[in-house]
Amino acid sequence: MADLEQYRQSEQEKARSADLLRLVPRGTKSVLDIGARDGHFSRLLTEYFDQVTALDLERPNFEYPRVTTVAGDISKLQFPDASFDCVFCAEVLEHIPALEQACRELTRVARLEIVVGVPFCQDTRCGRTTCRACGKINPPWAHVNTFDERKLRRLFSGTTVKATSFVGTNNEVTNPLSTILMDMAGNPWGTYDQDEPCIYCGTALVAPNGRSPLARVFSGVAVRLNHLQASLTRPHANWIHVVFTKDRQAS
Repeated sequence: MADLEQYRQSEQEKARSADLLRLVPRGTKSVLDIGARDGHFSRLLTEYFDQVTALDLERPNFEYPRVTTVAGDISKLQFPDASFDCVFCAEVLEHIPALEQACRELTRVARLEIVVGVPFCQDTRCGRTTCRACGKINPPWAHVNTFDERKLRRLFSGTTVKATSFVGTNNEVTNPLSTILMDMAGNPWGTYDQDEPCIYCGTALVAPNGRSPLARVFSGVAVRLNHLQASLTRPHANWIHVVFTKDRQAS
């Protein structure tokens, strides 16, 4: 995100954060914050846990009291079984290619609960980007996975759903024809302000410098089709948050 702090002041982001913190279990001691980035949630989690471990692919460079920062891969966590009372994983799983393995790892290292937050029923054909280096098409925000309630339950088999909530509204939707037309136009209005690079070659994603006459036609038709479809589509939640409880026998 080009301006992360400004984004966090938006009403939808404040609602997302508040709901996640509402679901965090009370009365336990330790939590693993997956995908800590700049420590936004790690710091907030110190209000509910005595010990916070903040993990990202590279060791986070922030320092907060009672927060330990570590480097690690969500699909190959270095911790023993049941190392943390709670595992907190928000806005991460949509980025993970080895999704099923990552969810097994989250379940393995949690002793009691797992708090998960992901986009809900996202249409990742909307906001796609075209890499100017390799020419390949990327999903928005590098979201390589999409989720609904049933899929999340399947990914965390062996646990029980303790709580589920939905936050925000979203009616972004497209169709195969609009998707093809927008791809042919070079995806001029994709999410090029994202921090995530191309998932194929690692190059920073850059918006196209203008559109050819043909690209204007293709993208214009696609936009009109999408507006029509959106007007006929019932909005759904933007995010789903689920608290999973470990099976006591398994833990």
